[in-house]
Amino acid sequence: MTNQPHAIYDDIGIGYTTRRQPDPRIAAAIRDALGDVRSVLNVGAGAGSYEPKDCDVVALEPSLEMLQQRAEDAAPAVQGWAESIPFADDSFDACLACLTLHHWRDQRAGVEEMIRVARERVVIFTFDSRVQSFWLYDYLPEFAALDRKIGPDVDGIASRFSSAEVLPVLIPHNCVDGFLGAYWRRPEAYLNPAVQAAISSFSLVNDREEGLARLRDDLERGRWRSRYEELLDRRELDLGYRLIVGE
Repeated sequence: MTNQPHAIYDDIGIGYTTRRQPDPRIAAAIRDALGDVRSVLNVGAGAGSYEPKDCDVVALEPSLEMLQQRAEDAAPAVQGWAESIPFADDSFDACLACLTLHHWRDQRAGVEEMIRVARERVVIFTFDSRVQSFWLYDYLPEFAALDRKIGPDVDGIASRFSSAEVLPVLIPHNCVDGFLGAYWRRPEAYLNPAVQAAISSFSLVNDREEGLARLRDDLERGRWRSRYEELLDRRELDLGYRLIVGE
């Protein structure tokens, strides 16, 4: 595509699908939020996580790298940007966007485009950066600052709809989708370069070595366990991930 901005995941998305698989519990929540729609446009679709198999799905994704990682049996995909969706008004029953808004150039414009092409419903899986209780931020406050900078305005997005719900998405302790909060009960994972490679924050923040060194030391000396021991009995946790369901 000529005259288009550079897609960030052309740089940071290499090998993405090895760690980023849809978690079935999160997938069920997203499918429930979509309701009885038949046609869905997945905006910022990446490799296709959380695309409902029982719907007619079209994917929209700016990154050629991510498009090339889509499975052979994945929904048909179009290269394009959320801020200028290349479909007519009311083309789909619903629009879906999963953990992508924080990478959009203009989040408000992208949401307005989703509203324009969706006849019934828009479902957005994202995070509320005002909820910053995640222990990892104690070690990497730079990640918290990044989330505050690029995190979606959840209330502002919800206000764009005639009616909207904002639903918490609790993250299971054994979440199989390797996004930032997935390993909250498996702290040693954040020291793994392969895990880091599938989390955009590690690519977007340079000043992280000191915090990771402190985490490694605390794990080796047992300080992490004594400090966050109450988490080890939890099966799921609210880390600020949200579903916005707008009509």
